[in-house]
Amino acid sequence: MTTESDLSYPAHWEADVVLRDGGTARIRPITTDDAGRLVSFYEQVSDESKYYRFFAPYPRLSDRDVRRFTHHDYVDRVGLAATIGGEFIATVRYDRIGPDGRPASAPADEAEVAFLVQDAHQGRGVASALLEHIGAVARERGIRRFAAEVLPANSKMIKVFTDAGYQQKRSFEDGSVHLTLDLEPTAESLAVQRAREQRAEARSVQRLLAPGSVAVIGVSRSGAGVGAAVLRNLRDAGFHGHLYAVNEAADTDLLDGVRAYRSLAGIAAPVDLAVIAVPAHRVPDAVTACGEHGVQGLVVLSAGYGESGPAGQERQRDLLRQVRSYGMRLIGPNAFGVINTAPETELNASLAPAPATERGRIGLFTQSGAIGIALLSGLLRRGAGLSSFVSAGNRADVSGNDILQYWYDDEATDVALMYLETLGNPRKFTRLARRTAAVKPVVVARGGRHTPAGHVVPGTRLPDATVSALLRQAGVIRVDTVTELVDVGLLLAGQPLPAGPRVAILGNSESLGVLTYDACLTEGLRPLAPLDLTTAASPENFRAALAVALASPDNDAVVVTAIPWVREQELAGDLAGALREAVAAGPGKPVAVVHVELGALAEALSPGRAQPAAPSPRTPLTPGTSQTPEGPESAPAADPAAAPAVPPAADGVQAGIPAYPAAERAVRAIAEAVRYAQWRQANADAGQVPEFEDIDEAGAAAQLAALLAGVSHDAVLTLSEADARTLLARYGILLHTTLPAPSADAAARAARVLGYPVALKTTAPHLRHRADLGGVRLDLTTEAELRRSYEELTELLGKPQELLPVVQAMVPRGVDTVVRCVIDPAAGAVLSFGLAGVASELLGDTSHRLVPATDRDAAGLIRSIRAAPLLFGWRGSDPVDTPALEELLLRVSRLVDDHPEVAGVSLEPVVVATEGLSVLSATVRVARPPARGDLGPRTLPSYPGY
Repeated sequence: MTTESDLSYPAHWEADVVLRDGGTARIRPITTDDAGRLVSFYEQVSDESKYYRFFAPYPRLSDRDVRRFTHHDYVDRVGLAATIGGEFIATVRYDRIGPDGRPASAPADEAEVAFLVQDAHQGRGVASALLEHIGAVARERGIRRFAAEVLPANSKMIKVFTDAGYQQKRSFEDGSVHLTLDLEPTAESLAVQRAREQRAEARSVQRLLAPGSVAVIGVSRSGAGVGAAVLRNLRDAGFHGHLYAVNEAADTDLLDGVRAYRSLAGIAAPVDLAVIAVPAHRVPDAVTACGEHGVQGLVVLSAGYGESGPAGQERQRDLLRQVRSYGMRLIGPNAFGVINTAPETELNASLAPAPATERGRIGLFTQSGAIGIALLSGLLRRGAGLSSFVSAGNRADVSGNDILQYWYDDEATDVALMYLETLGNPRKFTRLARRTAAVKPVVVARGGRHTPAGHVVPGTRLPDATVSALLRQAGVIRVDTVTELVDVGLLLAGQPLPAGPRVAILGNSESLGVLTYDACLTEGLRPLAPLDLTTAASPENFRAALAVALASPDNDAVVVTAIPWVREQELAGDLAGALREAVAAGPGKPVAVVHVELGALAEALSPGRAQPAAPSPRTPLTPGTSQTPEGPESAPAADPAAAPAVPPAADGVQAGIPAYPAAERAVRAIAEAVRYAQWRQANADAGQVPEFEDIDEAGAAAQLAALLAGVSHDAVLTLSEADARTLLARYGILLHTTLPAPSADAAARAARVLGYPVALKTTAPHLRHRADLGGVRLDLTTEAELRRSYEELTELLGKPQELLPVVQAMVPRGVDTVVRCVIDPAAGAVLSFGLAGVASELLGDTSHRLVPATDRDAAGLIRSIRAAPLLFGWRGSDPVDTPALEELLLRVSRLVDDHPEVAGVSLEPVVVATEGLSVLSATVRVARPPARGDLGPRTLPSYPGY
């Protein structure tokens, strides 16, 4: 909302946020046009709240007050408002002050802050959200501390400040509580912010999946069409809440046996969730009706939005803007719907006909309706059940990140399956996935690895292999197909995690056992010799052999292979019962069954054919152990290493034994479970981002500000060698001395300064780091050798002004490596490591981690490349100084993480010797930082162009 008098209006401060109760609000700067809104807002605030704000009775705002509170320079005086439906529900402002407490300008770095929240919206977390945003604004404007005066009786506002996690001082002066908050983010403040984000976003999804009432808008009288289909599915699934049908032409009280209304306004009761199934041009009217009726969330099935071209993308932007203006959340548009199988809800607000799925322990999220249908069909066919299902379509609002927030502490979900075409905000996704994977498996199949033309979600420049590596770093189980998604999900939902990679194989076919053995080797597992029970084996023989394998300390998982008998149908049930009996007696290891043309066996082993168990509390499982009740007060997320794998039975849902029609599929599922269990054990301690006492963060910030002064917002500046050297030195990264050599005489003088032996190098962009082209001469011990090499270089490659030669003193010999950090538009800052030359450039032998990297990440970076043995004494060579290399990686990570202005760092080569290392060359690129990042205040993502 910019006016002529608000030429400096900071549009990037606008943000949509999710509040504590799951509703949304918009935060934006207050402008001169807001006088009427401010007065109306103030009139709805109670006298008590006004007293707490002004420390005296203050029934109304004077004209002077209104002008003061709506006119800001957005530097020394800033006001923000939280709005719903365009109207204020809360305000916050700061005024910069000097040491004497009077109004001041920069460089004063303290400001007085004050809040006012409408009584009807108190308790929703509005003030906490405003504090995060006004704090980010203040830091952007050079303010480092907030001061606040609060009456002792105003306990709610005191709690807002004390719970924020900032370092603070508190005193009692002149009858009020004086609080001073240091706005520098701390580990505690970040943890508080993310915990609030998780609770709010999880609650917003919970309101969508567990509504007390649902209205379907667009139900045809004929019973045909999308709206009528959803209404029938809701009815047939046995939805426990109130159900309404809406059709503006309804001429009867009932549609498909459900109470019908001509408009939403005709429903005299609250409506929590509305499913909109009308043509796109009628959706805005439906959204308006929902907003005015107080609906909490929408599922928009209607197509014709972002998937249909530029006009549809604009229509989608308008839809999101309209939905959020009413504080609602949106699934869709172009959605397939949602399912919640919880016995107290039984919601099927989707196009999947009943029975869409059985109740189970798997959560499923898809971006594609077609893939959603395929996955639901596959799970139903194999007898697996779901806890919840969301097919979000175009994801204008609710995305996979929101669903992960919900699943994180959803006790009904033990495994999260996700089909994603894009990651949207990969940095946030990997952060959420890492946290969720610490307590339950997250399995992801990615489609659209290459962003198609016209796609509305920005893609990533990173290779798919790099994206996979980053996902695996976060504990995500990455699979390639939807078939593998189901295969892995079934195993993880029904079996404990393996304690290691040792696999026992038994069955009635030697050949099938050998195939399974080979598949295990291919996946990096350690198979034992297959046990051939022969084709004459009975179900009892299978039971006995499986019981022995499960009791043996020599294996961590078991694969049972089976080929048909003559009387398959008669024996399939007996064999399934025998296998179940053995597993029940020894439940500590995962078991998978490989069957060839034994469909009846797969059906008999499915969860749907098992006898339901009595409800039991969800209890932790450590890989390789059996379920041990610890009582209802157990905290499953307290110890990530011991967090629940997946209990065999919970809440009356009985797990089956997963069966696969091919050995490769069963073994791949077990291998993924093994790798995930290893990740869980290794990441019980996620590591720390170290503090370095010699870092000059303030000096680096000042240098970057000076370098970027006058640089346009879309420009990227490559620093000169001198500027790069200075910036890196502020973070303890020292560049090896380099002296220019524009002539042979200059090269000789440089060598005398540095001392022999020296190296002569070209630094022209087309020759840099290309020793294979002859642009480097090493170990020059005399001036004569140096001059001869200089002459050879210029005769072979060009004139000195083209080659830009330099001279460096020789460094101790070691292994040449490359350290880089790049900013990807989707993934954020990515730290990379590899060996210099062919290994990384031609073979792609490079490892990656997200910034900020921990000490564990740095150690893993070095050890993850295939050529890592060269660093650790391969073939009798001396090991190099890997601790020094790890420290260098951490310092680069800190530089990029502390300063978003740094757009890229490349250190090449870094020669790592047996003691210490030398950085011979560096390239640093800088640019103006984005307005907000994942480390900024909580905010919902904006649709492009919103």
